[in-house]
Amino acid sequence: MPMRLFAGNLPWSVDDNGLRDLFSTFGEVTDCKVIMDRETGRSRGFGFVEMADDGAKAAIEALNESDVDGRNIVVNEAQERRERAPRRY
Repeated sequence: MPMRLFAGNLPWSVDDNGLRDLFSTFGEVTDCKVIMDRETGRSRGFGFVEMADDGAKAAIEALNESDVDGRNIVVNEAQERRERAPRRY
């Protein structure tokens, strides 16, 4: 069963391919996405990776708080998105 991981505090230079390369050391990455700012097109500094359970757990152990291009990245299991209250203008 695949596990979805959150990867935060990523260097601005990391794109989808870089994120895949970083995690593929621990197993097959089935999906990955660096989240981009809609207005500027630049990375928002975080992304999501989907991979098999055993590889995901190994990736969390090895990569959480590790240094990637001078930044200590955060890697943990992604949480389901909570519903947000509608905005009032």
